[in-house]
Amino acid sequence: MTDRPAPADTVVDLEQRRREPLTTRLDQAIDRARKALLARQQADGHWCFEFETDCTISAEYILMMHFLDEIDDVLQEKLARYIRLKQRQDTHGGWPLYQDGAIDLSCTVKAYYALKAAGDDADAPHMRRAREAILALGGAAKSNVFTRILLAMFEQVPWRAAPYVPVEIMLFPRWAPFHLDKVSYWARGTMVPLFILCSLKAQARNPRQVGVRELFVTPPEQERHYFTASGFTSKLFLALDKLGRACDPLVPRALRRRAVKKAEQWFLPRLNGEDGLGAIFPPMVNALEAMDLLGYAKDHPARATCLKALQKLIVYRDDGTAYCQPCVSPVWDTGWATMALLRASDDSTTQAAVTRALDWLAPLQELELKGDWAVQAPQLRPGGWAFQYANAYYPDLDDTALVAGLMHVAMPDMPPDHPYRARIERAADWLVGMQSDNGGFAAFDRNNTHYHINQIPFADHGAMLDPPTEDVSGRVLACLGVLKREQDREAIARCVDYLRRVQQPDGSYWGRWGTNYIYGTWSVLAGLALVGEDMSQPWIRKSIDWLKSRQHPDGGWGETNDSYYDPALRGSNHGVSTAHSTAWALLGLLAAGEYACGAVRRGIQWLLDDQQESGEREAGLWYHSSYNAPGFPRVFFLKYHGYTAYFPLWALTRYRRLMQSAQARATQ
Repeated sequence: MTDRPAPADTVVDLEQRRREPLTTRLDQAIDRARKALLARQQADGHWCFEFETDCTISAEYILMMHFLDEIDDVLQEKLARYIRLKQRQDTHGGWPLYQDGAIDLSCTVKAYYALKAAGDDADAPHMRRAREAILALGGAAKSNVFTRILLAMFEQVPWRAAPYVPVEIMLFPRWAPFHLDKVSYWARGTMVPLFILCSLKAQARNPRQVGVRELFVTPPEQERHYFTASGFTSKLFLALDKLGRACDPLVPRALRRRAVKKAEQWFLPRLNGEDGLGAIFPPMVNALEAMDLLGYAKDHPARATCLKALQKLIVYRDDGTAYCQPCVSPVWDTGWATMALLRASDDSTTQAAVTRALDWLAPLQELELKGDWAVQAPQLRPGGWAFQYANAYYPDLDDTALVAGLMHVAMPDMPPDHPYRARIERAADWLVGMQSDNGGFAAFDRNNTHYHINQIPFADHGAMLDPPTEDVSGRVLACLGVLKREQDREAIARCVDYLRRVQQPDGSYWGRWGTNYIYGTWSVLAGLALVGEDMSQPWIRKSIDWLKSRQHPDGGWGETNDSYYDPALRGSNHGVSTAHSTAWALLGLLAAGEYACGAVRRGIQWLLDDQQESGEREAGLWYHSSYNAPGFPRVFFLKYHGYTAYFPLWALTRYRRLMQSAQARATQ
């Protein structure tokens, strides 16, 4: 069930519903969820659910205001209230990266600093508990690279605490061991303005002169162990880091000016209007601070628009708090919500909503601009969709596969001259052209597999690359499978071979963009089924059997983000079932043709029992407080509020359709 106690009258209603026939309950549940989801569709046809993360970004927003000396005290207090609410209330005293997770040192350092900047007394009980937690973990000196860079800009640590990232990197040739084209899109967008901030040693205005020296075990200027090395490659990069730092004073001023200008010329065209650089928070805030450092006036159009993009990420909540989203997810939410509604009802209201959603999605396809992805695929025509409202330089394969496949499934008999047909073909061509050499598909780039880069001092978070992953590969397979284009056979075969190679010994698949092995295994099974793989093959049966083995006694499934730290926990959530994990597991089993098995029936029963009643927070839908996706595994986690809205509904409608088809065959 959910993580909140059910009211007494709800328990009575649930018992009454359980006595009804399964088909009746199923129809009623689908109808309630359908209406609830339709009510959340916006007037122009799209959905955009809240997209929550840990307190790091909200804390960084507060500190950004202090960096610029542009402090909105009302907003600051709302953000601070949110951060206080998210502090662990047990003896640990710090902030986790996800619900019920372990304390994360870097997140706790930023949250503490932000609250102190917002005016919290360092001797207040919650601040004292946080400080004790930080010191017990080795102090702020042990926080990650991005936290230490922030502390250096606020003059809380010397710049030697941060890695040496000279802006002259912008001038490196493409064949160099490190080059912008060799890192992921999110790293690229974050780093370029950060090169300017680090090379020019930016200093926060910090008008209230707030410091956090109390968070260090050793005084920061005396600390000599900001970096640790393990392995030859890591030690080599650390040696080069020290050498570069020693030589930095010798860099000609003209060369530095040229490099700064090139960095500036790189990010300015990519500012992306009010949708922001890369359409994600870290590049946006770095770009804003870099423009401030370079002397852009507050009313300069580029700077003002960048600030507006950041402000649009704020979510104001009814409880008087506010938090900052890492980005927004309208294309992703709209695609899955439409997929869930597609077979929920044949009534005109539902089908009109589906049509409006498709018409909203269609023009967001990028058909003109060749984004950064084109470096590895220069002859390929654009044809992808982005995750956000606008992010033309960075469409992604996951959203593109979802939307193109959805268009075909929604209108399988569309004539050749239908406008969607050309869009689907362009999308499929782009997807196939983005296949990596190992047969898999990544999120944003092709062959982004320069693994040595994860060893540089700057990359202690291990998220510098965008290699192919199981879940995205499964999604692309699913799209190509429903399209059934003859020219895609080779690409499909190579992808299937890739998925066979990366399968876990127990049959599960790692989930890069959703938590975790349940998400990954569903994504792969759906793709394999749709390309016509024989689902009785032993290696595929291992995946099916693994999903069944992870079912909880109550009939649901659940998985904690702890499985990113300890693979032994894959598919496990300490017995707690969640609607999103249950839906993913069911969708995986249904894709494999297991609709009549006991595990699926028990899972469907669990979803029916867990649906929220009228008067509750998500009446007609489902709810759970857990975070259900990684931004970067082990570093940054997310809560898609839409996942407990559309995935359970889709699982129920898929099950009903398969059962109805089976019954129709039995009566023939």
